Amino acid sequence: MAIRPIRLFGDPILRKPAIEVVHFDAELRQLVTDLTDTMLEAPGAGLAAPQIGVGLRVFTWNVEGEVGHLVNPQLSLSDETQDGPEGCLSLPELTYDCLRALSVIATGFDMHGEPVTIDGSGYLARAIQHETDHLDGILFIDRLDDAGRKAAMREIRQSEWFGLEKPTIRVSPHATGGFGR
Repeated sequence: MAIRPIRLFGDPILRKPAIEVVHFDAELRQLVTDLTDTMLEAPGAGLAAPQIGVGLRVFTWNVEGEVGHLVNPQLSLSDETQDGPEGCLSLPELTYDCLRALSVIATGFDMHGEPVTIDGSGYLARAIQHETDHLDGILFIDRLDDAGRKAAMREIRQSEWFGLEKPTIRVSPHATGGFGR
């Protein structure tokens, strides 16, 4: 079990798009294990690799007792939407209603490189969209309306955790260039 520090709002890695995984090896499997262990310990409904300082397109989820992961996700979103509460382990104790697609079909790979398709709706769809946003350098507060974003930023600035020192960014050998430089 490897619990890793979770990066907080303000850490530059949370705003940098993650790169695709090209090697499905023991190190990737360890990353998925670390993400899962850290997410469950937090506890959270999902965790993306950038949130633990690794700029790769990998995330885990824990929704209604189902724990899973996805590598290099591609999403197909429904036109129908849902509006509901959303939080983030990188923005502790912050929850705001966020508009998302009601359902999603996510394709990608498991940690062994096998193709995976996830057909999710409701809370699972929300978690998959939230974590995929992390892989694109997007935080859920970016999806709020102006008033919601201003309120969230005010709450962040007043939080005890805002501005805390960040751990060093880990560079993965899976990176295919540019990451961490």
